[in-house]
Amino acid sequence: MNRLVEGKDYNLKDGMLVFTESYLKKRKFCCGAKCLNCPYVPQFKKGVTKFKK
Repeated sequence: MNRLVEGKDYNLKDGMLVFTESYLKKRKFCCGAKCLNCPYVPQFKKGVTKFKK
């Protein structure tokens, strides 16, 4: 299993784990959880696979 790397896969902001855009792109689909760095369009729609430009 791959381990998450701080600064590459996530950052800590106010004690919360915030996934990076690059990590979210590796997942290849939107989870619908309103991630701060969501790279998908339309944003926050579960199952979307199209990246914003």
